[in-house]
Amino acid sequence: MSRKKHKKKGKLNTDKKGLQSAIRVFFQKFPEESFNYKQISAKLNISDGNTRKLVLNVLNSLKNEGFLNEFQRGSFALNLDHKNSYVGVLDGTSRGAGYVMIEGEQKDVYIAPNNMLNALHGDTVEIEVINKRKQKTEGKVVKIVKRKTTQFVGTLEVKEKFAFLIPDNNKMNVDLYIPLEKLNGGKNGQKVIAHMTSWPKGVDNPFGEVMEVLGSPGNNDTEMLSILLKNEFEIKFPQAVIDEAEGVGIELDEEEIKRRRDMRDVTTFTIDPFDAKDFDDALSFEVLENGHYQVGVHIADVSHYVRPGTAMDEEALKRGNSVYLEDRVIPMLPEQLSNIACSLRPNEDKYTFSGIFEIDDNGKIYDEWFGKAVIHSDKRYAYEDAQEIIEGKSKGGPLDNEVLTLDKIAKKIRKKRMANGALSIESVETSFILNDAGDPIEVVSKTSKDANKLIEEFMLLANKRAAIFGGKLPGDKGHSDTNFIYRCHDKPDAEKIHTFGVFIDKFGYELNFKSMDDVSHKINGLLDKIRETPEYDLIQSMAIRSMAKASYETVNIGHYGLAFEHYTHFTSPIRRYADLVVHRIMMDKLHNKQVNYGNKLNDICKHISAQERKAIDAERESNKFFQVKFIQDKVGEIYDATVSGLADFGMFVRIDENHCEGMINMQSLPGDHYHFDNDKFKIVGRNKENVYNFGDKVKVQVVGVDLAKKQIDMEIYEF
Repeated sequence: MSRKKHKKKGKLNTDKKGLQSAIRVFFQKFPEESFNYKQISAKLNISDGNTRKLVLNVLNSLKNEGFLNEFQRGSFALNLDHKNSYVGVLDGTSRGAGYVMIEGEQKDVYIAPNNMLNALHGDTVEIEVINKRKQKTEGKVVKIVKRKTTQFVGTLEVKEKFAFLIPDNNKMNVDLYIPLEKLNGGKNGQKVIAHMTSWPKGVDNPFGEVMEVLGSPGNNDTEMLSILLKNEFEIKFPQAVIDEAEGVGIELDEEEIKRRRDMRDVTTFTIDPFDAKDFDDALSFEVLENGHYQVGVHIADVSHYVRPGTAMDEEALKRGNSVYLEDRVIPMLPEQLSNIACSLRPNEDKYTFSGIFEIDDNGKIYDEWFGKAVIHSDKRYAYEDAQEIIEGKSKGGPLDNEVLTLDKIAKKIRKKRMANGALSIESVETSFILNDAGDPIEVVSKTSKDANKLIEEFMLLANKRAAIFGGKLPGDKGHSDTNFIYRCHDKPDAEKIHTFGVFIDKFGYELNFKSMDDVSHKINGLLDKIRETPEYDLIQSMAIRSMAKASYETVNIGHYGLAFEHYTHFTSPIRRYADLVVHRIMMDKLHNKQVNYGNKLNDICKHISAQERKAIDAERESNKFFQVKFIQDKVGEIYDATVSGLADFGMFVRIDENHCEGMINMQSLPGDHYHFDNDKFKIVGRNKENVYNFGDKVKVQVVGVDLAKKQIDMEIYEF
């Protein structure tokens, strides 16, 4: 597949990064003039409504960066004092260098180790561009604007006269020097939390002090605490939060019930994972006289209990979301709320924020209602229970007809979504069954079946309709209210799609498309075609990586992956702060209350988007730890595996039998001296021209494991 098939010269790339680059160039051409977003859109030949809104979002971002000035509301001009100086977040590398992403620039700015100015991974820094070449833009840090953190998690290395903390995060390119009198009980080899106390000028290492001893490396509790603290998640709730939560009762108030829509007599049930304790959502079902159905999507009314400005609210915002590790959950809200007061448990009356829809067999909506309700869940199903009803393996249950009817409607809705260009990606989640000692004894692959998709479609429906309701401006059909939180997903970057095309070419597949708008249909077609092949999981995983990351925004650009013009998060306020804020804004609209959040809402969006990414990192790292623990007694064993990643230092391989992933060092590859061909994405032997590609089937031997590093070492097995 060549780039010419999808990247035409001169055509504007309308994803966020492409627009930022185009707008930068535009203002540099007209340094003395000012423009508003409509004029910029016209100059760039942008007529699409969502893209025009994104232009305004980009202009505000460039203003915040200092690249533009806003002389009067909505009118922007080039900041002539803004030369080669930029502010951004440093992404450190294990080799002591770093990269700073500058919004609107196609390439990150490389910072060599000698130009870091004691900056660390995650710090907000001011940089100056010192060399701009076609292949690489280089810069130097001129100021540390803000330290990301002065608290580090790592392993102690205690010497005779001093000690060092070796940070767990290999992007932290420097160790902390710890005087022996500052060890506070920490011993050699232990995992600890240390605080950076100072970094004297001209000294190679910052000084630190041990604040807390976590325990021995390899222990479940030690490693999970380490992962959480490294990603800056709080382990315990502050006492003020606990006190507030303990004051929340589970008894409903009769006067409050009178102010709500009483749905307690309507058939209602939940479908969740078998081990769930917090039930965010429930479905109600009723047949109407006209033959249509009244389907209620009932969401735990967290906003009734967690009010703005309270300790619980401030802590929920700080956390942003719950974190789900392999052996524990770190909830956003205390258990008194998440598992008891707010959880829609069976046979209990509960407050909800509900979306109620009149709908027919084909999924067409005739009427909708949003507001506060009170429900009574009649039954709790696990996904496995509902699946047996759908497959006809379980018959005669009291709610079989309701489950089967909703399943039929969900399939119709899903089919329409796919036809509209939604991505049909069904990720396979690998998790572990643990014994009483916390050791992984079995690998479980969770796949999405009809019961999962039933719930998914009605939650998507509620989220979409909530976004339309909450984001609607009175009398304005072409714009969305910026005083709202949207869940946005940008179009994929053309370069990443090209890389994906190179990847699937290794398996003999092509991705021919006419424009970026056609990509989702083509990927769906490919995945459907290869669904029963061994390479399906790997190709689907790479397809996900080629997509943009979803985020929370106040400017609505739609959701590419779902093919929705409007989308938000409404259905999980127990575990996501975004949903809680959405509920509050929707209630303001229901009461015709005009509240202008101003820039506060933008700050919330940025924060909870960042917290979400950190939670994903923590969850992946937790899974990796248990992979290593599962394999640790299997050193020496031989497995069939698939090449899942390539790098200049070697290749990653995933064991077919248990999905555990390990690393094969480049130097250990047999029979030749190998190098990584970056242009062709393969590892090539220098002499015999042996080749390793993505997706190659190989036989490997486990040669070592390191629990502390969460690393599985493998080698190619030679017969």
